Amino acid sequence: MAPIDSDDSTTAGEGEELRAGRRKAARYVVPVAVMGVAAATIGLVPALADSGDPDLPKVTAEQLIEKIAKSDVEQLSGTVRINTDLGLPDLGGLESGLMSGMSGGPGSGGDGEGSAADPSAKLTELVSGSHTLRVAADGPDRQKLSLMENAAEYSLIHNGKDVWGYDSQSNEVYHSTTPDGAERPEKDVPATPKDFADQALKSVDDTTSVTVGGTAQVAGRDAYRLVVEPKQEGSTVGAITVAVDAETGTPLKFTLTPASGGAAVVDVGFTKVSFAKPDASTFDFTPPAGAKVTEADEAGAPAEAPEPGRKAEDDLAKGMDGLKVIGEGWNSIATFDTGAQGGLPTGSTGGDLGGLGGFLGSFGDQVKGDFGSGTVFKTRLVNALITDDGKVYAGAVTNDALVKAADAAQ
Repeated sequence: MAPIDSDDSTTAGEGEELRAGRRKAARYVVPVAVMGVAAATIGLVPALADSGDPDLPKVTAEQLIEKIAKSDVEQLSGTVRINTDLGLPDLGGLESGLMSGMSGGPGSGGDGEGSAADPSAKLTELVSGSHTLRVAADGPDRQKLSLMENAAEYSLIHNGKDVWGYDSQSNEVYHSTTPDGAERPEKDVPATPKDFADQALKSVDDTTSVTVGGTAQVAGRDAYRLVVEPKQEGSTVGAITVAVDAETGTPLKFTLTPASGGAAVVDVGFTKVSFAKPDASTFDFTPPAGAKVTEADEAGAPAEAPEPGRKAEDDLAKGMDGLKVIGEGWNSIATFDTGAQGGLPTGSTGGDLGGLGGFLGSFGDQVKGDFGSGTVFKTRLVNALITDDGKVYAGAVTNDALVKAADAAQ
């Protein structure tokens, strides 16, 4: 393996060029505001293996970050493997229902007119488990993402103004249009190593150590390893490693390991990749014969009034309006007040959410402090404290950090 500089890039006075490069790249957003989101990000399967240690010229961490920021690859195709493992208890499929309800898809308690091909519901599957994707891109106006699951396929195609979602299992199609120059419709759902790296490298500051940790070969291509680690104590993040294509600067693989050790929490990498221009026909789509087609403006509106049993759910949504972030860097904690006394809803609350609260409560740990008492839900990465007076504190921090934050807020 070639010797690689492991320069820490967080010392003072590094220069405007490095700072500009950092601002262009993206930051790992540690706070997670809703326990439902944390519950939905469970998964399995260990990290993908790299192969080889190619002999590459020396680079510094600063140079590698700048290389990512300047990468202008707009044409590619390939296969991506996504694995996540937050280490949550088995909820017996309940987490799928939670995510479906949050996304407003079918079965979410709305008007029941949602489409199985709606990307706002379908792509949330990527945040849990193990998935294989085929991806293709040809500039800002043409992208395609196909999710391969159990002999079925879900495809999301952006071609000019048209956005098509197709679910082969249900033979349903979802169609919408976008303004000229709009970004790919699934941009809010990370699906490639670059998506995750863009979230991981924004505004790296003095709370972070950034080094070059050697070389690797990913999907048959030579790459450098960029290693991002928190300097602060109290974070549940151990390290983030981004394999950066030595030629193009494109992230080929993203791995997040927890401070507790073990398998990666998130591991996303190309198994095959080409930077050649995809064939134009890749982005063509015509609804299959007999398929149910739902237009975006026909997907239905929310019910006029919520059901009585959903009051606690509505209280939670209102509390999100007051969301704020306390702390800095890797120790950032998202907090908001649900406005609901008594912490998690119980069976006495009424409706399905009441029973859900009691069920989730059985997986939490009871804690006390100057703030009073509450329940902490632990994962290998994101932890959340829900106090008995209805406040929520969540982030990629330890339980002790959550309790201290709650105490300081009194």
